[in-house]
This record gives sequence, structure tokens and C-alpha cells, in this order.
Amino acid sequence: MNVEIISSELNFKAVRSSGAGGQNVNKVSSKIVLIFDVATSQGVTDEERILLNTKLKTKISQENLLILTCDEDRSQFKNKKIIIKRFFEMLEKALAKPKIRKATKISKGANEKRIQEKKKAGEIKAGRKKLDF
Repeated sequence: MNVEIISSELNFKAVRSSGAGGQNVNKVSSKIVLIFDVATSQGVTDEERILLNTKLKTKISQENLLILTCDEDRSQFKNKKIIIKRFFEMLEKALAKPKIRKATKISKGANEKRIQEKKKAGEIKAGRKKLDF
């Protein structure tokens, strides 16, 4: 993943925000929409593109566009910074390779302790039986 190339490929659109902000909401376009074309991006390799399409398939449109919005702040500039940070965090999380789990053996002491506890529990249960004379 090449961050500089991806940064240059990002498209932004300013839209009027909804919610809190009073009169400011009605006159200022502070909501930012980030649009990233996954299919034509030069910043990701083919393997990364496949990985992004599988892991982010619910967020990618049919036109292979990843669309994110941010209207947390009243400032357009701050919303742009927030959405860029969120976008790159999402990419890193999607492209992160999970650690391979290594199976470990149970130690001999732990295994013996488990068997002793099972025997003890069995003896307790056997002591509950009625005795036949």
C-alpha cells in the first residue's frame, strides 16, 4: 500500500451537514464525503485489492467505490482530517495479516493434575452410591 499515491487518488466532496449546529448547518457545507475508487487505484497491489474487496465488501459500492462520510465537527477542515485518518486506519486494518495460531502442548504436570482431579471427583461420586448387602 503506497500512502502517497492513495492520498492523491482520494476525491472529496463537501455537502451540507445535518444535525446540531444551528443556523451554521443551513449555510455551510461542513460534511465531507470521501470517495476512493478501489478498482482503478494505483496505490494498492492486485492482492491488496482482492483483500480490500473481501474485507470491506459491505462498505464498497457496486461501482467499486469506497464512500465514507464525516460530519462530526462544524469545521470542514477538521472533518476532512478526521475522515482521512479514519480511511487509512480502515485500510490498515483490512490489509493486516492475522497471526498464525501455534498449537501448544499441555504440560505433563498439568495433565497429571487434571487426571488426579478427575479420579477424586469419581471417588466422590462413587461414595454416593447405595451399598448392597
